[in-house]
Amino acid sequence: MNVTLYPPKGVGLESLITEKISCWERLQAETRPIFIYGMGDGAAKIMSVFQKYGITVAGVFASDEFVRGHSFAGFHVHKLSEVEELTEDFVIVLAFAAGYPSLIDYIRTLAKRHTLYAPDVPVIGGGLFDYEYCMEHLQELNAVYQSLADDESRRVYLNVIQYKISGNIHYLDTISATTEEIYRKILRPTRNENFVDLGAYNGDTIRELLNYTNMKYHSIYAVEPDKRNFKKLMKFIEAGNMRRINAFHCAAWCKDTELMFHSCSGRQSSLSTVGESLPARSVDSLLAGEPVSFLKMDVEGYEREALWGAAKSIYHYQPKLAVSLYHRNQDIFELPLLVKQLNPDYQLYIRHRLYIPAWETNLYAIKES
Repeated sequence: MNVTLYPPKGVGLESLITEKISCWERLQAETRPIFIYGMGDGAAKIMSVFQKYGITVAGVFASDEFVRGHSFAGFHVHKLSEVEELTEDFVIVLAFAAGYPSLIDYIRTLAKRHTLYAPDVPVIGGGLFDYEYCMEHLQELNAVYQSLADDESRRVYLNVIQYKISGNIHYLDTISATTEEIYRKILRPTRNENFVDLGAYNGDTIRELLNYTNMKYHSIYAVEPDKRNFKKLMKFIEAGNMRRINAFHCAAWCKDTELMFHSCSGRQSSLSTVGESLPARSVDSLLAGEPVSFLKMDVEGYEREALWGAAKSIYHYQPKLAVSLYHRNQDIFELPLLVKQLNPDYQLYIRHRLYIPAWETNLYAIKES
């Protein structure tokens, strides 16, 4: 595998993408037993793709602390040590998300002992991000690649694409940026921010921002649709005795309306065709003409609609943007192109925070002075 350090700007992605065989095709050709590591929604999605490709699952295992006589999808859930006693040479397919350094280090250790894939399956929507998908959307991918503001963004962008095709976690090993790097070198928040947080969760991004502004800000608008998360958000606000902060229990959308919302009491809650009715608001409506200097959105696959709902504010105030790029297959090209459509003056940066799979791959758009 060749991880390009700094791919040239003027060269098209078609000559830079070296991964042309998907992890699914490689797994399809495997003769060794294939074990899925993990249980839950991720494993179910992967098994569904396995069924499509005719890939046989030999078994399922989980981290030792989670093995309590479980069964999953008709398989008894083993410990890794039990699998290693059954067979020496097998393939691991990672089926959960990892964002903690200690867990990622453990996964990297496993990848040295066994062949390991971490397949990319979309959080929202269907389809697979494989080489054919890249070629179908080559024009859009190239348009984003050529518009990126620095070499590091291009390197991250290419490596994420290579990872998505191959499922090889080594493509993510060298591109993880720290929160410190992102805030100090790209976002550079001031003590006078008018911050809009779409997908505020429990206030984690607000905490992150205030850590870099010495707890100073001008105003905050926090939007969180999940009922339990919103209670956590309010508890955080009240505990900090925070002023000039407006919290909204609603979804972010392109216009003011009512939508169905499926609550998972965590980060994976999302809009759905089933669930409870919930108000949805656009950023332009919430602000009612008030300024915004920093707009963050992590809205579980509906960033496109949220961007359209902030179109007037983005054009008029040119706020710093931090937008998730990993929920849908098309996000990686569709959202950067939409941001440039809404305001051509933005400089686009892409960074990946420590995570397996390529979640926490985010777009940062800055209007350079």
